[in-house]
Amino acid sequence: MTGSAAPGRGPAGHGPVGPVGFDLDLTLIDSRPAILAAWTEVARETGVAIDLAAIDRRMGAKLEDEAAFWFPADEVAPAAATYRRHYVRLAPSMTAALPGALESVAAVRAAGAAAVVITAKHPVSVGPSMLAAGLTVQEIFTLVYGPEKAAVLTKIHAVAYVGDTPADMMAARSAGTYAVGVPTGSFARTELLTAGAHIVLDSLREFPAWYAAFRDPG
Repeated sequence: MTGSAAPGRGPAGHGPVGPVGFDLDLTLIDSRPAILAAWTEVARETGVAIDLAAIDRRMGAKLEDEAAFWFPADEVAPAAATYRRHYVRLAPSMTAALPGALESVAAVRAAGAAAVVITAKHPVSVGPSMLAAGLTVQEIFTLVYGPEKAAVLTKIHAVAYVGDTPADMMAARSAGTYAVGVPTGSFARTELLTAGAHIVLDSLREFPAWYAAFRDPG
């Protein structure tokens, strides 16, 4: 694991067993195959040329924001609806929990804390994704990205937020929450550290041990 700061007890005023937030796509679940397959179907149905590599590089943003790169404003909503129709169909067979995800959520719950998913995904897409991955958490916040995630983290008094994008790290920092990065998405550890990550784990396999030290560094 690599980090710019040693594990601690979290921001002032937050207890060591407060809620822990997790991003969903490419943090807890490998949704890349379903996402790219759904975009392929959008391109096929609409006849619009969509660069899947470009989508992959931005993965984690809100769907409508991504659709705006490929469609004029009046076509963004229909394109997003088409995407979700295909994603919901594809997700059950093309989604899996990332290594360590189930154990990480279990570690938080075993400590008596709430494991909370905070994601840009639409509610209709979250259910099939989490079911396919076998994930259960205490609370889910959807349709939030960047500063919106910071607002949720502040609201729930999260002690840590785990994510795979620079925007996740900036949201955690903005909320005064411990920023935990995992380079399991489209961004390298250096990008996560530059964005403010307190620590970058190689994967969620390292989270349970890190979390134990975070809660009790002595």
